Amino acid sequence: MIPVAEFKHFTDQQPAFKVLKPWWDVLAEYITVAMLMIGVFGCTLQVTQDKIICLPNHVPRGTSFADVTCEDFTKKKINVSESNESPTSREMSGVKNHLDIQQYNYINQMCYETALHWYAKYFPYLVVIHTLIFMVCASFWFKFPGTSSKIEHFISILSKCFDSPWTTRAISEVGENQENGIPVKINRRRKSSAPSETELSPLGGSVTEKKVSESSSSVSLLDKKEGEQAKALFEKVKKFRLHVEKGDILYTMYIRQTVLKVCKFLIITVYNTVLVHNISFIVPCTVQMEDMTGYDHFCCNHTKAHLFSKLAICYICFLGIYGMTCLYTLYWLFHRPLKEYSFAYARKETGISDIPDVKNDFAFMLHLIDQYDSLYSKRCAVFLSEVSEFKLKQLNLNHEWTVDKLRQKLQKNAHNRLELHLFMLSGLPDTIFELTEVESLKLELLKDVTFPTSVTQLFNLQELSLINCPVKLSFTSLMFFREQLKVLFVKFDEIRDIPVWIYNLRGLEELYISGLFNQEIGRVGTLESLRDLKNLKMLTLHSNISKLPPSVADVATHLQKLRILNDGTKLVTLNNLKKLFSVQELQLINCNLGRIPHAVFSLVNLQELDLKDNQLHSIEEIISFQHCRKLVCLKLWCNQISSIPEHIRKLKTLEQLDLSHNHIEVLPSQLFQCNRLRELDLSHNNIRVVPPGMGVLQSLQCFAISHNSLEVLPSELFFCKKLKTLKVGYNKLHRLSDRVSWLPLLSKLELKGNQLEALPLEIGNCPALKRSGLMVESTLYDALPLDVREKLEEE
Repeated sequence: MIPVAEFKHFTDQQPAFKVLKPWWDVLAEYITVAMLMIGVFGCTLQVTQDKIICLPNHVPRGTSFADVTCEDFTKKKINVSESNESPTSREMSGVKNHLDIQQYNYINQMCYETALHWYAKYFPYLVVIHTLIFMVCASFWFKFPGTSSKIEHFISILSKCFDSPWTTRAISEVGENQENGIPVKINRRRKSSAPSETELSPLGGSVTEKKVSESSSSVSLLDKKEGEQAKALFEKVKKFRLHVEKGDILYTMYIRQTVLKVCKFLIITVYNTVLVHNISFIVPCTVQMEDMTGYDHFCCNHTKAHLFSKLAICYICFLGIYGMTCLYTLYWLFHRPLKEYSFAYARKETGISDIPDVKNDFAFMLHLIDQYDSLYSKRCAVFLSEVSEFKLKQLNLNHEWTVDKLRQKLQKNAHNRLELHLFMLSGLPDTIFELTEVESLKLELLKDVTFPTSVTQLFNLQELSLINCPVKLSFTSLMFFREQLKVLFVKFDEIRDIPVWIYNLRGLEELYISGLFNQEIGRVGTLESLRDLKNLKMLTLHSNISKLPPSVADVATHLQKLRILNDGTKLVTLNNLKKLFSVQELQLINCNLGRIPHAVFSLVNLQELDLKDNQLHSIEEIISFQHCRKLVCLKLWCNQISSIPEHIRKLKTLEQLDLSHNHIEVLPSQLFQCNRLRELDLSHNNIRVVPPGMGVLQSLQCFAISHNSLEVLPSELFFCKKLKTLKVGYNKLHRLSDRVSWLPLLSKLELKGNQLEALPLEIGNCPALKRSGLMVESTLYDALPLDVREKLEEE
């Protein structure tokens, strides 16, 4: 016999594919095995045994063979013999046909080919062929390239989700949180008027969070390798979901193969039912071969007819059961929407409320999985949840960034605050909130940052910097920041990306905003809510505005410092600037200004004005600054100014004047009538001569005129007894006056880049000047006498 194992390769599948086989597919598979065994058994008998045995049919003369069948002829002969002879006297003898074995074989073969019905001849082969077709239809979607790749990928991901330690960890954490009454969903609201339900402990933390930490300690921690594997699995599930949800080829293929099985079942059932009676034990045969054998009519015995008829009945029964499973499959496919899958039960069972519903092929495979074991889809759902992914990231972050490692990154910033700078992390480690000594927190290029209520433990926090780092707050965190934060720096590529909650920090004193306005949505979009910043004293806006946002005027009563850095974009409208009557310091940097804005002259409390990196060519309107009676600092550096008007003498209150990096060639003597000047910077110009009258600047402490074309320093310069810093480098000086010793407070002297032949010996008599404050070529310094150098090098 042919063993059934020879046909095993038709149904060979990966063992893991069994999870995609519902009960009806499993039943149908066993039925096809049974039908295959019927077909193989029949084929084996057909091959190994005689197919048909024939004997000549002795028809009486005058009787047509059509009128007398083999059964009738046999009965008649038997009846005649019984009537003529008594049982005791009848001699048992057969009919002599005078045929040899070769003739019998020839007759058998001819009658098998011509007289036997085709259904009786090929029944077992038809059973095998039909069964193999059923097997191919049932497993075709496991072999077809367009579907098998998705199935293999899905099975691989599903097994990893099922076996991942994170699945058990996430579900158990949620279960414990529910027992403790802790809501699972992360609160990501920007602002809320409802009071927080979280109860604060006396130490600033929350009672509920302590319960979470205590309960989580009972759950075994994931090691680093398991955490990384779970993180990679989240990415795989995301990408697979995006890929599979695009189409429905699996769903369509399964329907097509099911419809094909139903159609084939109907066809096979009909023709088998109609033709099964053609399998008969006695077959009459008429073959024109009297010249060869002496007979034309034969009675044949189909030796396997009785067995084949029974096998056919069994086959039809199995086929009927198989057809019922196919019809049930069609009913299951069409009576419910299998291209949509809801995780409502999983959300209720696991407590993870943000598990999304899926569609198309992903949904269809999950429906099949549920027929096998719904636990698979429940565990897979954990890796579709953003809350679960967030928890995993937090766990990995907490393992990587321990408290000791974070404490090593603490350092003082420019504001002399103890700062922690985190760069390009996947989230915010919870261990940060154990560093209670942190005063400044700088987050740069972090992803998915949400401040929990435990941020209240940072009771020393006063400064927060967000650089391209979107941040979400719970209600408790927002309340904490409103009272605690004093300085906030936010920098994003576009202003609209800045979190809205920053405009609710009523305790904020300094706000730095950096980002570009999108021209399509307007220039003042998200700055309209500055009115809530009741304590704001300093505002810095680094952007590309063409006019001052109207919301800036909402803080006019308390704003003291305003800085606008415009990166070359022309600032056209400054009318709102007049409303800022409390401003003491104003910086309009790189705003492409062609003249000093008239709105500036209305700021009666202005003390400092900085117009760096603009396009100022003339400053004739500088006389209007006499109305700003408190103006003490004027910085007009890095412009295109070619001359200084004589009426600059009107600015009697000036103490600091910076005109460096311009194109000034001539200094008016009236400049020195600003006798309160303490700092005067004229470096990087084209000045050749310093006019007389400089000696009246008795308050002058710093004078810079380097990178010009001076050949001689005015002698009156050395009457400025309070001068501490003198920068005259990179000029054309040939000598330095010995009167330099008249400057008792001189501590910094820059002479490098001139044409000096020697330094005066009196330079050693400047009591405050030391070698570290003397910037000059080493050859000139080495030419000084030893005793002079020793004086300069004394501690």
